[in-house]
Parts: sequence; structure tokens; C-alpha cells
Amino acid sequence: MAAEHPTAATDDALARARAIMDRCDHLATFSEEPDRLTRRYGTPALRAAQDAVADWMRAAGMDVRRDAIGNLIGRYAGQDRSAKTLLLGSHLDTVRDAGKYDGPLGILVALAAVERLHERNERLPFEVEIVAFADEEGLCFHTAFLGSHALVGTLDDATLQVTDADGITVADAIRAFGGEPGAVSTSQVDPTNLMGYVETHIEQGPVLDRLDLPVGVVSGIAGQTRARLRLVGAAGHAGTVPMALRRDALCAAADVVLAAESLARQTAGLVATVGQLDVDPGASNVVPGAASLSVDVRHEDDRVRHQAWDQLHASAAEIGASRGIETTWGLVEHTRSVPCDPILADLLAGAIADTGHAIHRLPSGAGHDAVSLAALTPVAMLFVRCAGGISHHRAESVSPDDVAVAIQVQDHLLRLLADDHVGLVRYGSVTERTAGMFQANRSPLSADAEREAAAQAWADDAIERKGS
Repeated sequence: MAAEHPTAATDDALARARAIMDRCDHLATFSEEPDRLTRRYGTPALRAAQDAVADWMRAAGMDVRRDAIGNLIGRYAGQDRSAKTLLLGSHLDTVRDAGKYDGPLGILVALAAVERLHERNERLPFEVEIVAFADEEGLCFHTAFLGSHALVGTLDDATLQVTDADGITVADAIRAFGGEPGAVSTSQVDPTNLMGYVETHIEQGPVLDRLDLPVGVVSGIAGQTRARLRLVGAAGHAGTVPMALRRDALCAAADVVLAAESLARQTAGLVATVGQLDVDPGASNVVPGAASLSVDVRHEDDRVRHQAWDQLHASAAEIGASRGIETTWGLVEHTRSVPCDPILADLLAGAIADTGHAIHRLPSGAGHDAVSLAALTPVAMLFVRCAGGISHHRAESVSPDDVAVAIQVQDHLLRLLADDHVGLVRYGSVTERTAGMFQANRSPLSADAEREAAAQAWADDAIERKGS
């Protein structure tokens, strides 16, 4: 299946991109609030959005179903129904006052590729499933990736008992949405039947915009360490406590903020954020006696992140000691980084090259459903430029030209996967690389080593096939 000339489908892809933009506009009308886009898990707004996407899936020749938690899944049969399955997709839920493209764009780009196959009455040597995840943002329960955790089989009983602000449990919300919490375990897909998962998503950052590139290949998803730091000094009268005798907790907090910023600026790829700061007693004429702040540190390489965290922890201790301030840390969340699969990432890069565009690889600092799916199968992500890097806001924007490139990349990726299907099944199947890790709970480091070896083996085999 030879790839088309890079410029031959430009006008056609642009027309398809405009259709996707129209669909994003249509999906944005399904909101819980009349003056802004908010679509939480389990709401009528999410159901209406799912119904619209389900209709588009059926029109593209897909069999459509919902799993036990309410993920919408469309299946496009391959040449052989016993063949492995490639998963595509993203999420349909939103944050509060959201943009139109975070999540839905990835679903609709994948759907555009299947629509083209259906128009041509073309079947691939593998099945394609598009998953519109029902909850990624976690707006209701502050538990991200509910939908993909259910698909992977990692949604535990404790999470089902988590409550929202109204006291409704996750289990109750699943029932109200037409699902069955007791059957969520049946939503897990069989890892031995998967080829991989590829997600198209807006970048949610400014890198591609600064580089003037329409798309980029994600190298990996950054690990995160999030914590709260409490600093306790001594409150005092603003007019009577001499500066040399003060134990000002807010000044210590300010030093910690600057230490985090300085560390991140000096460490390539590291980002550190203090987004919350509480001061006690919070009066204009009282020296702050206590302060607490949030600290969020992320990096694609867990070793770098751990080293940075240790350094920041030591800096906070030094700051506290120099100012007579007690420091106490509380860990909020700790997630490991997820490297994207080298085989699928290279194929995405090849698809970008086929469309005549430059290849740029970049990490994702934000979490995505690919984080969950990586426990089951190789994952890869394609980022699409968003204007100014703005996301999680109504000003979120993408251009039809960039969406057209994403469509072409998706088309070319499917063709590359079809052309190299034998090599992927031989070296890239979950049976050989991922299912063993998932079932035996082997360490991610050993899994990474296996994937690197598999990538090299696949590359060597591809060279042999081309030379023969």
C-alpha cells in the first residue's frame, strides 16, 4: 500500500479538517452550562456528545458499543476478524470552562481516517477501535483517567467509593450513567489482542507554536511529584518585632518558590510549579506565623525528577534552618513517567515525513489516557499545535491547516502499519513485549529494555526485508 504524494491530498485533507472543526463546534453545544463548555462524567451533556459521535461512527461502518463504565467504543473490522486490534482515541469529557479541542480532536481525527477507509471499502490487516473515553479530566471526583483505568483493568474498589462534592460515589455515578460498577472488570481489554494505542491530542503547550510546526511526536509523558509543604514560624506584631528576630513563614515560603524556579531553570526539561499558597493568620498587620504551599515537579526522566526533588527538599530544609522555620512535607501524588513506544513513535515520525513536514520530538508534561494504556500495550502520541499553547480555556484554538496535517499523518500511519504489519506482529505484539509485563507485574525498567530491544529487532528486520 504505497503512500500518496505528500501534497496530493492537501486540499482533500483541508476539507476533512474543516468538517472536524464543524464537529468540534457541534460537540461544544453539549454542555452542562449555557455560557461555557463543561462536560463532566455521567452527565446528560456527555451522553448527548457520545450519541453524536456514535452516529458518526456507525456512518463510518463501525460497530458501536459502550463498556461497563460508559466508554464509547467503535470497531472497524479488518481483513481477518481474528487479527490484532489497534486502539485510537481520546476523551470526550472536559474541564470547567473548557476549549473545544482537548480530547474531541483526537477522537475525530481517528474517525476521519476510518471514514476514508470506509469510503474506499478498504480493510486493513488489523482491526481498528476508536475509544471515546468517558472520564479523563476527573472534574467530578478528582480521580483522573477513570475511563482508561476501567479499560485497562486498574479501577479498584476503593476508587468506586470515592465521592464527589454532593456525596455521590463513583459507583453510583456509573449506575446513573447506565453502567454497571460490578462489571467494570469486564471492560478490560485482552492485552494479547492489541497492537498498540495511538492518541492524537493538542499539545497544550507553546513549543510547536514557537517552532512554527503543525505537529510533533511525543517522546514520553512526564512523571510527576506533587506535594504540600507546611512552614511554621512565629506570628508577631508587624510593628514591634524587629526584622532580625522574626521567624516569618511567608518569607521562607517565598525563598522556596524561588528555589524551585531556579532549580527548574537550571535543569533541562524540568518544570516546577507552586500554584497554591496559604498564609496564616493572613492579616496585614501580623507577621505570618505559618504558610503552606503546593509543589509540582515534572520531568520525562524519573531519575532527573527524583534528583531534583531531593535537591528541592534539601533546599527547603536549609531555608527553614536559616530562618528558624519548621518544615513538614506531605506527598499528594507520585506518578512514574511513561516512555512512548519506540516502534510506534518512529512510525509516527515516518508518517510526518511522508507528508513533507519536519519531525520534532517533545515530551508531554500533561497526563493523558496513554498513561493508563501503557500498562497494557505500546503507546504513542501525536501532538497538534494549539495557538499560544493555550488549553483548558475557552480561548483554546487550532487551525484547519494543522488539523489537515494531523489527518494526513493518521492516514499515513495506518498505511505504514499495514505495510509493516508482519514485522509489528513479530516484534511488536503485546504477547511478546507487554502482556508478560502486565500479567507478571515486572518492573517498568525491564519493560523499557525489552521495548528498546524489540525496536532494534524490528528495525533490523525491516532493513532485511527492504534489501531482499
